[in-house]
Amino acid sequence: MPDVHSHAEEIHEQFADQMDITVEEVEERLDTLVNEYQVPIDEARRSVTSSYYDEADADPESMGDANEQREIGSINTAEEWIDITAKVVELWEPRSDSIAQVGLIGDETGRIKFTAWAKSDLPSIEEGSVYQLGNVVTDEYQGQYSVKLNRTTTIEEVDEEIEVGDNSTEVEGALVDIQSGSGLIKRCPEEDCTRVLQNGRCSEHGEVDGEFDLRIKGVLDSGTEVHEVIFNREMTEEFADITLAEAKERAMDALDTTVVADDISEDVLGQYYRVSGPELGRYVLVNEYEKLGARMDSEEVLITARSL
Repeated sequence: MPDVHSHAEEIHEQFADQMDITVEEVEERLDTLVNEYQVPIDEARRSVTSSYYDEADADPESMGDANEQREIGSINTAEEWIDITAKVVELWEPRSDSIAQVGLIGDETGRIKFTAWAKSDLPSIEEGSVYQLGNVVTDEYQGQYSVKLNRTTTIEEVDEEIEVGDNSTEVEGALVDIQSGSGLIKRCPEEDCTRVLQNGRCSEHGEVDGEFDLRIKGVLDSGTEVHEVIFNREMTEEFADITLAEAKERAMDALDTTVVADDISEDVLGQYYRVSGPELGRYVLVNEYEKLGARMDSEEVLITARSL
């Protein structure tokens, strides 16, 4: 059994100077996640710590004194307070009313996702502008790092130009496998939690009413190398020629969500593709693709897929 109390003491010590919390309060949050929702202690700790970062209401100047100015490409640890100078590369449409802004920021060393919470009441940032961001918090999920802007974050536009580094890669090969978790899926609707639900449960938030999404998790085999790739909803709709609404309708007609992945597999499996996009952990997140050739022999595809 995990030692919830010792973890609670460590979290309390981390935030005691900024927030009026007790060890007992921290322990109660951890205990709910670990013993009621069966969340692993490391993930429960990360969730509780992240929530305290979001709730922190300390003086930004006092919190920022010890922050380290970091390059985006050097971010490799979650739950750190850091300062960064970055250009806003792209803004996305928030998936929740609790999010004010979400998108990509970058510097010469790479790009990273950012999230600004609505409750933090921060000034908006604009695409193409460069900002000095103080007191941002790093986060991580499945090897993908991001930063969160909370109510203590300071935002100052700076008069400089940044040539944002491109951390994308290009791979090609035959699409030999559509992995489990592809097709029509449900994601956790909680604040910017994109975790895919398993049997209606989020590993961090327990039982929730999920939101439908589309994705493809595939494997490209070049003959000498194997690469795992992910198509998000937008790319899946284009790649598989199916909309989210159509996918939901197919699943409803069949009373089975797995038919969507089966239909997609039938249309694309065995084709040769060249794809490009950023590497996120072991996956390449596809943002461009090109069809290169005809379908492989179906039996050859099955043999290759089974060997993975």
